[in-house]
Amino acid sequence: MRTVYPVFRYPDPRSAIDWLCSAFGFQAHAVHEAPDGSVAHAELVLDTGMIMLGGRADATPRLIHDDPQDYVAVPDVDAHCARARAAGAEITQEPFDTDYGSRDYAARDLDGNVWTFGTYRP
Repeated sequence: MRTVYPVFRYPDPRSAIDWLCSAFGFQAHAVHEAPDGSVAHAELVLDTGMIMLGGRADATPRLIHDDPQDYVAVPDVDAHCARARAAGAEITQEPFDTDYGSRDYAARDLDGNVWTFGTYRP
């Protein structure tokens, strides 16, 4: 059972859902709509992980200095990076090997959130 659920807020959550699924391989687990048809809350899964997301009124992108990073374990970093790049993700760090045996890369999503993907599974 999961115990940690990172939460993201996007100015256009429906577009964010589509993009996160296309670029990073998430799948929509649940999408709950508000009475006006907008996304009130959504849950996306990738392997055994889950994130939650919703909307935010401010359409200004997040500040990109000092971003927290979310780490997601994937089996094939190079293929994942290629998928993200093809979907328009800004690759902020190309795939590289770490001294602790992981292969990682980092990308920024359409709203400026930094994601790190790697093979390390603690």
